[in-house]
Amino acid sequence: MSKRDYYEILTITRSASKTEIKAAYRKSAMQHHPDRNPGNAEAETKFKEASEAYEVLTDDRKRQIYDQFGHAGLQGQGYQGPQDMHDIFQSFGSIFEDFFGFSGGGQGRSRGRQGADLRYDMQLTFKEAVFGVSKEIEYQRHVSCTPCKGSGAAPGSKRTTCKGCGGAGQVRRSQGFFSVASPCPECEGEGSCLVNPCKTCKGNGVTLETKKLSVKIPAGVDGGVKLRVSEEGEAGTGGAGRGDLYVFLHVEENQRFAREEWDIVIREPISFAQAALGCELTVESLEGEITVSVPAGVAYGHRVLVAGAGIPRLRGVGRGDLYVELDIQVPKKLTKEQRDLLEQFAELSGEKLKKQSGGFFQKIFE
Repeated sequence: MSKRDYYEILTITRSASKTEIKAAYRKSAMQHHPDRNPGNAEAETKFKEASEAYEVLTDDRKRQIYDQFGHAGLQGQGYQGPQDMHDIFQSFGSIFEDFFGFSGGGQGRSRGRQGADLRYDMQLTFKEAVFGVSKEIEYQRHVSCTPCKGSGAAPGSKRTTCKGCGGAGQVRRSQGFFSVASPCPECEGEGSCLVNPCKTCKGNGVTLETKKLSVKIPAGVDGGVKLRVSEEGEAGTGGAGRGDLYVFLHVEENQRFAREEWDIVIREPISFAQAALGCELTVESLEGEITVSVPAGVAYGHRVLVAGAGIPRLRGVGRGDLYVELDIQVPKKLTKEQRDLLEQFAELSGEKLKKQSGGFFQKIFE
């Protein structure tokens, strides 16, 4: 199913300011909020769409990518949007507080707590980013405590039902159109209380481990891309799911190759004679040495195209191109024979030359 246009979802123009975007999102969120539309799947879908549109259009970098390349451009950068209502309330807690006077929604936590997400920063060489690579990483995360099986209670003992919330983990209060749920202050949303905490985890239900994980980096990534590895983050409590691991990529610059989106540019020196007469050059490509033909009469900065020798398109088809940018070198010193030949050439071209002391000569046109 194709995604709707973000500007259409919020009914704003493509030149809308952040203030206008926020106002449009507030209106849509008020109308389609799940607490105002219990059990209404269509309203929930529209609420999710509006939240995703707001997230992208208020982020300058995401908005620029979207305006230029659409949804495909964002997906190519690893953006997937909010995965569920929990993601939305977690990401936009402050704005909901501004809109409604509270930070969550009717789908607040009860009993268990979703595990926290983790971040890992990975360094890649230029060619690892171009061709993709699998790398083993090592990081620390919390896992469910083995002796108490994540309950937090010492083996042989049990948690007791919280008297403050009756085991619900939430207390509710009414505010306007909304019935607002918040974590129970007595059990902190767990729904139960500890009488005899586990000594291994001190009642937390989790312990720290060192995790080794193989991460596959797709071909064509660039610096700033964020990869999501589902359920490899912190352990949840009370039976709730794990968080995710986000791998942030940092790509080393390459002295030989310069990247322009999906294209590669290399700078190659040639003599003015080669530029005037044309020549063949052996240059380095991503896969090794290749030969390119330089036409006669090229100017400084001319680019010779090698189609399909660039970077694989991330989650796309084909590759970019390789450009050989020509750097015409003018000699600083000439032999007498070289000078004589150039002067003959200038005379045949109808040019007069003025000799420069200690250097080359310049053209003077009459």
